[in-house]
Amino acid sequence: MIHALEQGGVARGVAQAARVAVLALAATAVLGGCSLFSSKNKHEPAKLTEVQQVLAVRQVWSVSVGKSGRYVMQPAVAGNNVYVSAAGGTVTALDGATGRTVWQGKADVDLTSGPGSDGTLTAVAGEKGAVIAFDEKGAQKWKIAVNGEVLTAPLVGQGLVIVRTTDGRVMGLDPSNGERKWIYQRSPSALNLRSSLPMIFSGDNIILGFAGGKLGALSASNGALRWEAAVSYPRGVSEIERLNDVTGAPSINGSQVCAASFQGRVACFDTSTGAPRWGRDFSSPTGVTQDDDGLFAADEKSVVYGFNAQNGADLWKNDALLWRDLGTPLAFGRAVIVGDSEGWLHFLSRDDGKFVARVKTDSSAIGAAPVVVGQTLVVQTRGGGVYGYLPK
Repeated sequence: MIHALEQGGVARGVAQAARVAVLALAATAVLGGCSLFSSKNKHEPAKLTEVQQVLAVRQVWSVSVGKSGRYVMQPAVAGNNVYVSAAGGTVTALDGATGRTVWQGKADVDLTSGPGSDGTLTAVAGEKGAVIAFDEKGAQKWKIAVNGEVLTAPLVGQGLVIVRTTDGRVMGLDPSNGERKWIYQRSPSALNLRSSLPMIFSGDNIILGFAGGKLGALSASNGALRWEAAVSYPRGVSEIERLNDVTGAPSINGSQVCAASFQGRVACFDTSTGAPRWGRDFSSPTGVTQDDDGLFAADEKSVVYGFNAQNGADLWKNDALLWRDLGTPLAFGRAVIVGDSEGWLHFLSRDDGKFVARVKTDSSAIGAAPVVVGQTLVVQTRGGGVYGYLPK
């Protein structure tokens, strides 16, 4: 179960936007929000003010695929299709331009992650460590158990299905049958964040964040650690104060990969070597997005920041969405796009952070980052709505 962190001193936004329930791995129980950090001191989300629609955003399609439940169901893109999953077990391939169902498969277990796909094979994770793969027509190809909880969408590509468990294991599976090709095991931390930690390919490396503020690259061929770099270092006295896990997916643009950590920093590195480029103090529960000029992130108070992508210098900040539990942002064109806990999708100018558009979905939370299929912006809500937009 994903529990919420709630405390006057630890933002409510961290709780819902980052799904940052805390997992004690050292032979102790899961520490959840009801037992950890319970408090009556709740922050009221900022009321929205009218936005002048500088950017025309047209909804071109919408479908319902089933609720996400307690989990973050991040859509995946391969070719012209977007792939989505629901907690109840359905996995759906949609045409990105029209929303038409290309195929729909059904797992025999409840799902705990979004899908990963290369267009030929689509994989998801389910309860009790199940990993299920579907072929290009939506038929189940194989199902295995990895003996551990999986909250992160599998990464599919380069002749592999990459799966990571919440206890620190990363496995490379054979896409034809699910057999394990290699495994990378990290020593578990005494306390870390129980959350989805997406992985991305960079050449023949797999880039991913770890507990303790680390970012690393694994060889796709054998799982060996090629480099590791520190996004941040633990600070404070108590175990809670020292939590500084990397959050969200690493963001790659050209030769630069960037990441943020909880109660830590935002930092950028060389994708090939892990050599640091810049870093600065910052705490984000949801990760970062970047383009050629800017890097963008929201903190646990739901303040959105723009930084210079080359050196980390301040560009702007927007605090008009305070405590609205923002999801992971996306830089797309001239806008930075981010969803909130009430189903609003906010479009901010990447140049100065001012609002340029806003649209409403189904009033349920948008936790995962929007994705782009061709020219269509696609977003999935916790209530099960999937929406396609054309910003112009």
